[in-house]
Amino acid sequence: MEPFDSFLTWIADFLGTHLYEGIFLAALLETIIPPIPTLAVFPTAGFLASQQGISLIGVIPMIILGAIGATIGTTAIYLIALKLGRIVLLRYLKYVRVSEKKLGRVEVWFEKYGDKAVFLGRMVPVMREMISIPAGLLKMRIPKFVMYTFAGSCVWSSGTILAGYYFGEVMGFVI
Repeated sequence: MEPFDSFLTWIADFLGTHLYEGIFLAALLETIIPPIPTLAVFPTAGFLASQQGISLIGVIPMIILGAIGATIGTTAIYLIALKLGRIVLLRYLKYVRVSEKKLGRVEVWFEKYGDKAVFLGRMVPVMREMISIPAGLLKMRIPKFVMYTFAGSCVWSSGTILAGYYFGEVMGFVI
């Protein structure tokens, strides 16, 4: 069994008994420790919710907890970028394979789309984790940052959790 398959099995087992906490924790950690794939965790949680007979109303807290976890984690990254600045941050980003060129592309995208880049960026894989950095470096106002981050994270959580809820069997999830 490959490591990624083992990881997904562990996630499914954990989510089976800690569905709501698991969503929050996965969203929080994804922004701080990028290898945690919410694109795998959230649909799995949606599928498990459907298999456990949780109604759509019961899925709403999962969506909100996912958005809150992502907002808290992303705000931490934003504050680090805001406080450290570009030069110091680049020194540490190389350890997570973020080059100056990659950061520059995200900054250009942020400058092009302004504050809306945070909202849109929360829905794009890879950009989800990175968009906080230029927002902090370019000193986006924190209330706007939190609002756009939470809104974009709600859309992401809704789409991925509901995809698993409705299409989990088609997507090949097995308990």
